Amino acid sequence: RGGTANCTVIIDDEPIGSPIVRRTQAAIVMNKQSMDKFEPTVREQGLIIVNTSLIDRKVERADLKAIYVPANEIAEKEGSGKSANLVMLGAYVAASKVLKPEAVEKALEKTFEGKPAKVLEANLRAFRKGMEAAAE
Repeated sequence: RGGTANCTVIIDDEPIGSPIVRRTQAAIVMNKQSMDKFEPTVREQGLIIVNTSLIDRKVERADLKAIYVPANEIAEKEGSGKSANLVMLGAYVAASKVLKPEAVEKALEKTFEGKPAKVLEANLRAFRKGMEAAAE
């Protein structure tokens, strides 16, 4: 929170030969520094999801599908500013169709097992609101 970090996730039905990716199919950018750094790395016709809560500019490349989501505002409204990442995950799942929403929700249930029910519910709401935001 507050700094620039990145993570690469590779999803495939086949074994992954290398975790190193130079050109991504999608980028979820949470802040301006990440936008500046990773927009150029997305492949042509790729997907970029932009957190407009912290980024005040549009995507510069016309060859990308851009989705703009006020992730921090949505997360705060749903009960936890810490769940902005789940808002963006929801937007990604809705836009990419790479994962089934039910599978993500099941994983969240496992992740938050043993936590108070309100914690799981807040995170599920954030995820679902992210899906809705991507559909708008």
